[in-house]
This record gives sequence, structure tokens and C-alpha cells, in this order.
Amino acid sequence: MSETRVTEAWQECGGDMPLDQFRAYGRQVVDWIADYLAHPERYPVLSQVRPGEIAAQLPGSPPGTPEQMDRILKDFDDIIVPGITHWNQPGFFAYFPSCASAPAILAEMLSAALNANAMLWRTSPAATELETVTLDWLRQMIGLPRSFEGVIYDTASTSSLVAIAAAREATGLSIREKGMSGRRDLPRLRLYCSEQAHSSIERDAIAVGIGQEGVRQIPVDAEFRMDVAALRAAIDEDTANGWRPFCVVATVGTTSTTSVDPVREIAAVCSERALWLHVDAAYAGVAAIVPEMRWLMEGVDEADSVVLNPHKWLFTPVDLSALFSRRLDAIGEAFSLVPEYLRTPESGTVRNYSEFGPQLGRRFRALKLWFVLRAYGRDGLATRLREHIRLAQDFASWIDADPSWERMAATPLATVCFRACPDGYDEPALEQLNQSILDTVNASSEAYLSHTRLHDKLTLRLSIGQIRTEEAHVRRAWELLQSAFHRYG
Repeated sequence: MSETRVTEAWQECGGDMPLDQFRAYGRQVVDWIADYLAHPERYPVLSQVRPGEIAAQLPGSPPGTPEQMDRILKDFDDIIVPGITHWNQPGFFAYFPSCASAPAILAEMLSAALNANAMLWRTSPAATELETVTLDWLRQMIGLPRSFEGVIYDTASTSSLVAIAAAREATGLSIREKGMSGRRDLPRLRLYCSEQAHSSIERDAIAVGIGQEGVRQIPVDAEFRMDVAALRAAIDEDTANGWRPFCVVATVGTTSTTSVDPVREIAAVCSERALWLHVDAAYAGVAAIVPEMRWLMEGVDEADSVVLNPHKWLFTPVDLSALFSRRLDAIGEAFSLVPEYLRTPESGTVRNYSEFGPQLGRRFRALKLWFVLRAYGRDGLATRLREHIRLAQDFASWIDADPSWERMAATPLATVCFRACPDGYDEPALEQLNQSILDTVNASSEAYLSHTRLHDKLTLRLSIGQIRTEEAHVRRAWELLQSAFHRYG
């Protein structure tokens, strides 16, 4: 019987793919992945397709009859891959890194095969206990005290939402039971973060009912760090005007510049005012694995919660965000709700992670982080992070040495903020020049940079964090920038 007829037979009877075919196609997919990782430069780092181009190649309705796997894989190559922006490409310097190491990819395959729902200890004991142990390893690596315990979520947006919801519950205002709508006895709640805080903090405030007006952004100093004196004054002013301050979000590694707020000073203010302190270290937190970068976590031990994302700069595929808290009980109080059908004989003696957030169903995310921590070890991870920081410092030195360019912020980590600034250009002309440079580099297929605004000036960002990025790739990005500058400057 031909392979086509075998496929038709199992599809007609409603069964799954025969395992001999699964093995054959599985080898084909693994070979494709290996070739992809071996030669990522073959693909343009930024997808060059036009809006709607991918959708136009796909049927408008689902297939009525089974399709062959060969055809599906061919369409993946021909239609899907050209529409991918390749975050694994060593020329990806935009936003913050998110790269998948080979060990973590293998773990994702195993996780998909197991298909475990880690909502309760009973629904997969290994998934629950591995999450506890793996996060404790990570806690030790970054230098948090034993009082901090961790939970895995999908992204920092969710981790911070959980922390803010716990902070809201910790006010003692019975919001969990009574809600917020229509309550005359409920003061307006106020959350504080810096002007450089990630937009997810404001979105999370919207989600938990605080609203945008409930978020007060605090000015920053010359190094884009939260002004603690301004924070203190804002809290006093709001309290006098009837607001109820309840939470401060400090940032270790802001999105635009990777600036680091003075967490210990902010923690002192929170302690005085009995406010929850949440630290957003989604990008920079993992850098504390490097011994000489441990200063990043100064004061974080006094926070109530802190988030870091292994899927940013720790070579773990999207998505995996780790929230650590020394008040995990408060998080449980904000979210725990156990109906009868979820009660098990172990209830009360084991940790069911679904009680610490809005989701019931939970992927087995801990497996890929466990693979990464074991495959590279603390020293191996530190070596790779240290090299990324070195490359960024080198790039920053090239900017500093060229009078036609300027750095727009300090470079404490592996992200450089800069712009072209030749003599004789006014600000509108500099805006157009830098936009043209950015567009040209991103159209090259070799490098992809992002941008921000600092002091209302268009600023280019180059962020290094791909596990396969080498000095040659950074030098090539500099060559592309210089070439674009000479073309338009």
C-alpha cells in the first residue's frame, strides 16, 4: 500500500498519524530545525512581505478533505517562513532579545508530546515539582534570598498584573469579595511608576480596575532613573487629596534605555508608607547571574515581588516569565478559588500553581528552563551574558569615537541608545536622517534595529542578546549604519 493510501486510510478511520510516518516526518522537521539554526543568515532578519501578502496565499475556508503532510510542510516553507521575522537570527538587534537555544527547543518538543496541564499537582506531579525546583535554582543564580518563591507565567505583562492584583488585595479593602464598582466606601487607588516604565504596567492597571488615572508616572533623573524625592512628594500629595496609594513599580532595565531605578531608596519609601513594591526586571534580571552584574539586584531583596523573563535574555523560547515574591500567600489570597471538581486528596499539602493567577490551565513551561539551566550551567550562562555585554560596550565605544554619532543614554547592559548627529543639522533634519538610516538598515535583510524617543528625540536602539550573535554580526550592523549615514548624511 502506498504512503498516500496509508495516510488516507488512517484519516478515513479517524485515527492519528501512524507512528512510522510520525517518525519519518519528525526526522524531517528536526533536520529542518537543525539546518535553520546552522544557517540563520540565509533568512532576512526582518520579514520583507507586504501587509496581506501571507493571507492572500491561504485559502479563505478550511479544507474539507485531508491534506498530505508533504504538502503542509511545503506550504510552511513557501508561505509561512517568508512571513517570519527571525528573532533567532544573529542580526536581530531590535526591542529586547528572545532567542531559542537548541536544548530548549528539544524541551519544547517533549513538552508538546507530553501535553501536560500543570494546573494541579495531581494533573502532573513532575510539572509542579520541577517548576518549584527550577525556579529556586534561578532564584539562587540571581541572588534573591530564600524568602522569595516563584511562579511561572507566560509574559511579564501577566506576572506584573498578578503582582498588582496582589497589592490591591493587600490593601484590606475586600475588593476580591465586594469588587470595586459602585462602592462609596472605596477610595481611589493610586499606583506609581516612572515615566520610563513599561506600558504593560498601565495596561495591567486598566485590567485590575485602577484605570489610567490611577497610574501616576514619576519624573526621572538625567540617567532616566525614577526620582525618589518626586515619588515621595507625589505620594504625600495624593494622600492629602484623598487617593489611596497602594503600589510602586520600580524597573531594573527599562525598555527604552535599560536604566536601573534606585530600588533600595524606593523600597525605603514603600516601607514607610506600607506600599507594595513590585520590581520589573523582565529584561535585566537574568544579568545578575554574572557575578560582576549582581549590583543590578541591589535593594530587590526588600521588594514584595519581582519579575524576570528567561524568554528574553536566557535563551529560553517564548513564553516563560518568572514572578518571585516573598509574599506568595498574598498572591494566593488574591486568586485562589477551588471548586469541588478541583479538590484532591493532596489539597492543602501540595502546591497547586493554578491558585496563584488568573489561569487554570497551565503549560509545562518549566521543562525548557530546566533544560537550559542544566545544559549551560550557571558559569556557561554567565559567560554568554558577559560576552553580550562586552559586545555592547564595544559598539558604544565606536559611537563615542565618531563625532557624527552620539549616545543618547548610558549603556549599563547590552542595549545601546544612539543617533546620528552631524554638524549643521537642526532637529527636524536629524529626525529625518535617523529615520532614513533606520529604515535602510532594516531593509537590508542583515540587521534589524528598533527605536525609542528620549528627550523627544528619535533614538536608535541596538540590543544584543542572541545566543548565536558574534562580534562579526555587531561589526556588520555598524557598517550598515555607517553606509546608510553616508548615503543620507
